[in-house]
Amino acid sequence: MGVEFLKGHGTENDFVVLPDPDGVLDLTESRVRALCDRQRGLGADGVLRVVRPDFVPDAASAEKSTSGGPWFMDYRNADGSIAEMCGNGVRVFVRYLVEAGLMPAGEFTIGTRAGERHVVAHPDGTVTVDMGRALVTGTGTATVGGSAFGGVAVDVGNPHLACVTETPVAELDLHVPPGHDPVLFPHGVNVEFVNVLGDGALRMRVHERGVGETRSCGTGTVAAVASWLYGTGQRTGKATVDVLGGQVSVVIEEETSTLTGPAVLVARGELDQAWWDAL
Repeated sequence: MGVEFLKGHGTENDFVVLPDPDGVLDLTESRVRALCDRQRGLGADGVLRVVRPDFVPDAASAEKSTSGGPWFMDYRNADGSIAEMCGNGVRVFVRYLVEAGLMPAGEFTIGTRAGERHVVAHPDGTVTVDMGRALVTGTGTATVGGSAFGGVAVDVGNPHLACVTETPVAELDLHVPPGHDPVLFPHGVNVEFVNVLGDGALRMRVHERGVGETRSCGTGTVAAVASWLYGTGQRTGKATVDVLGGQVSVVIEEETSTLTGPAVLVARGELDQAWWDAL
């Protein structure tokens, strides 16, 4: 028997899902990197381990949450690092739980390293995630190709610098990480570049720490809307966000935010045991 896996995506932000209810998998950094490698592995932006909270390993860089119901999303970036939260990943995680019969469709709660997250699995396959409060913590600057872009620092359980700009985001070269202030973001940052298409309509590209440019970033879309609202003097509101992989809807409230978008499972199978053991 090999290691069970599924492959899924949320607006083309793609993930390897590893069902591991009893926490028996030794999910090392090298195994995560190999899984996410698009030449020598399955290829993905990250890994979602489906585990019961009691079996989540303690990690110095991320606080364990055990109050989020019977399932915990143990999320890893493509470089093997542990991440606090992933909005697109939550949707794929929830879709798996429902499809596998582990949770009923409708409303329930899961655990993440950013705390518990209330979710709604809709009949059409979309998922709404309570993303928690989008907290504006200050301002900063990102640099791309020698150009500086002013942005708003937003904490969505993980750090973001969302830059609303009139420069068409399609013209930006995001093959390398944008420059940022390491004092403001000592553990790295996800950087979003945002165009305003109209009232309540945004377009975004994102470079995720530990991954690179991705087709979408759920927490990043929340940060983008929060940054846009901040720039207009508003604290609450809603918008659609077009990303390379599709479109999501975001609502920013005083004490929380929600993200709604598709979640797709595309494949399932077994990893070769010898391949896994050799990593």
